[in-house]
Amino acid sequence: MSNPLLESTAVVTVTYNSSSHLPKFLDSVRLSEDLQLDVIVADNHSSDVNAISEIARVQGARLLALGENRGYGGAINAAIASLPPHVTSILISNPDVELGHGATSALLAELAADPLVGSVGPRVLNADGTTYPSGRQLPSLRNGVGHALFARLWPTNPWSRSYRAESEGSDVRRPVGWLSGACLLVRRTAFDELNGFDEGFFMYFEDVDLGYRMGKAGWTNVYTPAASVVHTGAHSTSTESGKMVRAHHASAYRYLEKKYSAPYLAPVRWALKLGLSVRARVLARTGRLG
Repeated sequence: MSNPLLESTAVVTVTYNSSSHLPKFLDSVRLSEDLQLDVIVADNHSSDVNAISEIARVQGARLLALGENRGYGGAINAAIASLPPHVTSILISNPDVELGHGATSALLAELAADPLVGSVGPRVLNADGTTYPSGRQLPSLRNGVGHALFARLWPTNPWSRSYRAESEGSDVRRPVGWLSGACLLVRRTAFDELNGFDEGFFMYFEDVDLGYRMGKAGWTNVYTPAASVVHTGAHSTSTESGKMVRAHHASAYRYLEKKYSAPYLAPVRWALKLGLSVRARVLARTGRLG
């Protein structure tokens, strides 16, 4: 049966030494819907690009070999720019995600129901079946600093709970500040209006920034548990954890610097930069993100 919403939807994923996870992802895309979705695999100059190319060929996906590592947002932007004009919705996903049955259709229903919805995110399950807080409030000076200071030592602190919107519950459909870039559906007109992801974020916070700019431009970000996916983890960065800690904090500062850019907030930006720099150095020694 014809489904115009699915027929105008494409799936985009980014690989970086991800050949071990890609087959399960592509299998899940194929099995999740009755209609075969077009899939673009944007590769960030992987050492296993030949294996990735073969997997994509066998699975009927199109490989976009970038020849350099453009970061997550840069690779997604390049893949979306290569899509034909008839594609009006794009499912953006990590390759270590497995889509649940009907996940894309459930996300598309949100776009169809409200023309002001710019992005939709599913319930994201961890490999152990627990729910990852994928739809969150935007980081503020209060909840962002509180979360950064206490999340590891006091996981149930009120600032982290507020930032993660835990009081809302994972079973509740709701508008949110931002959606995890591990898996979200975007309306192409909204994404293009914002010029896609800010490629100044090489890794981390590009999804936070996208949600922030969506809201500023009048679009709504929606979390819906009607769709679900399983995310098995950030495999491609696990061997460079100290480097990733520093990248995470650099991206956090870039986001806060953009959000609090007014000249009179310069002292706030200085304090944030110092605090994040110190925190990054401490956590880099343990090789763990906070």
